Amino acid sequence: MSTINPHGKEIISVSTELAGKTLTLEVNRVGFRTTSSVLVRYGDTVVLGTAMVGSRPVQLDYFPLSIDYEEKFYAAGKISGSRFIKREGRPSDEAILIGRLIDRPIRPLFPKGYRQEVQVVASVLSMDPNFRPDSIAMIAASTALMLTGTPFDGPVAGLRVGRVNGEFKAFLTPEEREASDLDLVVAGIESGITMVEAGANEVSEEVIVDGLAWAFEQYQPAIAIQKELAAKIAPVAQEYELVLPNEEIQKAADAWTEGKLGEALHKPYPERNELVNNLRWEFHEAMAETVGDDYSALRDEYDEAFTKALHEDVRKHIVESGTRPDGRKLDEIRTLSSEVGLLPRAHGSAIFTRGVTQGFNIVTLAPLSYAQMVDTMEQNDYERRYMHHYNAPGYTVGEVRRLGSPGRREIGHGYLAERALMPVLPTEEEFPYTIRSVTEIMSQNGSTSMAATCSSCLALMDAGVPIKRPVSGIAMGLMMDGDTPYVLSDIADAEDFAGDMDFKVTGTEKGITAMQMDMKVHGLPVSILRQAIEAAKPGRDHILQHMLTTLAAPKPTLSPYAPRIEKIKINPDKIGAVIGKGGEVINKITKETGAEIDIKDDGLITVAAADTANIERALEWIRGLTEEPEVGKIYEGRVVTIKDFGAFVNIMPGTDGMVHISQLSKDRVEKVEDVLHEGQIVKVKLTGIDERGRLSLSVKDVE
Repeated sequence: MSTINPHGKEIISVSTELAGKTLTLEVNRVGFRTTSSVLVRYGDTVVLGTAMVGSRPVQLDYFPLSIDYEEKFYAAGKISGSRFIKREGRPSDEAILIGRLIDRPIRPLFPKGYRQEVQVVASVLSMDPNFRPDSIAMIAASTALMLTGTPFDGPVAGLRVGRVNGEFKAFLTPEEREASDLDLVVAGIESGITMVEAGANEVSEEVIVDGLAWAFEQYQPAIAIQKELAAKIAPVAQEYELVLPNEEIQKAADAWTEGKLGEALHKPYPERNELVNNLRWEFHEAMAETVGDDYSALRDEYDEAFTKALHEDVRKHIVESGTRPDGRKLDEIRTLSSEVGLLPRAHGSAIFTRGVTQGFNIVTLAPLSYAQMVDTMEQNDYERRYMHHYNAPGYTVGEVRRLGSPGRREIGHGYLAERALMPVLPTEEEFPYTIRSVTEIMSQNGSTSMAATCSSCLALMDAGVPIKRPVSGIAMGLMMDGDTPYVLSDIADAEDFAGDMDFKVTGTEKGITAMQMDMKVHGLPVSILRQAIEAAKPGRDHILQHMLTTLAAPKPTLSPYAPRIEKIKINPDKIGAVIGKGGEVINKITKETGAEIDIKDDGLITVAAADTANIERALEWIRGLTEEPEVGKIYEGRVVTIKDFGAFVNIMPGTDGMVHISQLSKDRVEKVEDVLHEGQIVKVKLTGIDERGRLSLSVKDVE
């Protein structure tokens, strides 16, 4: 029996099995004024996907597509933990990163020259806490686009895959994610993969490739169900016009550039960039003279035609002669250079230069209390102890550009570099510091996220952070000539713009720590991705060896300007003794020693101060408050009570033990007062603790 919505339309739903649960797509229940909307259910997770398409092309030289992922705290039964802000506002970095995950496999599936304004929003309305909702949001966004009638060459689906005990699995629980050595997101269409992103605990290339193949097979039901729903709805195809260079204009550009590109421009960067810019100006001057007064209105079309001719020339020489724009071979890495310790007051600093691309990284260390508190829909507040921030102002590409807050690209590049180093960072117990790593890009010509990775690794080692192993990264490119792939190592901008795929791989000598792949073609098979991933390893190793010549291992000591931090682990039951009523005790320790004290729920206490003497004073105070009595240990205590049979001695705050009269001396003692008096400081040895927790002390055993 069908259900009719309030507007007389049938509510249509389709279902399938995906990774062991039922996936349901439903339309016509909500979103009556959208171009299309769909409710996607998977377990207790419900995501609303909406798509709005503008009625006419906009006058822009790019496709105005926006894809957003909306976290709703109510979806998880939460109210934001922020004390002052309770409604959702600016998207979190996590939401921005998931929005990028959804955008990247979808964007290339629209035809070049499409200029209709398209907005897609995936809103999480209900969230099953047992798995992350991002894959379901991607399916919701793709389904909404499938029902708009736009020239979207989908559908798209994706899965987040982990590996637990050597077995691949999708929709991992939080406990399984913690145990997994792989966090792999794979997205694509029916015929191939269009986007990959991974974080890994130094796994092999083979594991990554096997994960790609597994995910590709597993997400096929989500592709099929979207096609089934689209067939039932049969959306009306929208009329549109592609904004493409005029064929006559393209012929004019091709004719003018013939003989002026190719070998004439095979120069190192930035010389090649300058030659291209000069040639572009000459082209415009020549075309303006030929066309006449109407040229100003056509200038953008001529510029696009020149750029297309340039890209085709790059592809032609790579395919036909194996020669890249700057004269390198396909597997050749640009000139490398790096330095550490450039900034005298920074805790760690490094510059990494690859060709014209340059990253300057600065590391700052602070007590654990400086960790960032993160409040998201998916989990309760947690602390982010390691942060990598990436900045790339306009001057890095030779442009005048207004400064502002970091955009999606900057957040994404910073996260990739952060993810690359996470598997090799020491634990809090090993290195009780909050670490902030900032990459200031100084110059760009491709592969800046990998320059950020390499420079941050060197800066961490310069700061004395005891990372397990150094990490390097490389950006690779791919060009397809029919079914033949041409893999390029260490791509520059010209090859990125003209290519069919770019991907970044980071890792140590043991294995991969992070990866990101984006295809501009409509999906690639796993076999070709395997060739690309395997081709990246020699280049990554080459870069790593260069880095080791600059700094082979973390410095053994910290900068004199970094805070000194010591740690102590106590019984969690004793935390209250350190804090005291209303914070009275910890405030007193902090005031009298000048030290910063951080206490974790597991009993890890860190003490930070500029003066090591103050740290030791605070540590001794804490030890005195929390130390557990240890049989056989000698204590210095104060006599608190004298009795006929012995004396009670306080050996630590709140802990007294009894010295029996027979334990006062090796000689016979008639009266306790002959040896001890109240208030006397005396050394005693703890000789036993009975089943009721009573302490037996001895003075004579100390002697």
